Amino acid sequence: MTDQLDVIDRKILSELQADASQSLDEIAKKVGASKTPVWNRIRKHRASGLIKANTAILDPQKLGLEACFFVLVRTSEHDKNWQEKFVNTLMARPEVLEAHRLAGDIDYILKVRVENAKAYDVFYQALIGEVKIFNVTALLSMEEIKSTTVLPV
Repeated sequence: MTDQLDVIDRKILSELQADASQSLDEIAKKVGASKTPVWNRIRKHRASGLIKANTAILDPQKLGLEACFFVLVRTSEHDKNWQEKFVNTLMARPEVLEAHRLAGDIDYILKVRVENAKAYDVFYQALIGEVKIFNVTALLSMEEIKSTTVLPV
């Protein structure tokens, strides 16, 4: 797909990633194209699934979600039923911002955003109450150095 993106496509995608609330006129002016071709390209990228959503990025601190934990999960269960239950449990938990299945010694890593350590413990107790987990290690992020949703295009 990336080899099918020309310079204008890449500029449009960069502008949308920087601020998707920009008007079509603003984007067209910044990328050096007229409105109609820019709109057609955006529609094409939405239809293809390259543009997945337009969303607002909120400040977790201002919402009182001051604690970010990276949770390392090891399981002794690897059957389909366990995995489906685990995934469904994660999908139902709004505290889980990201979940990745890994290669190596750790089976999963979760990014969990909560108010504080007590709120993390509530999340943890609920998680282990829902699914059998062999080992959980929680790492508290002391400082967020870089966080972005912008992909290099």
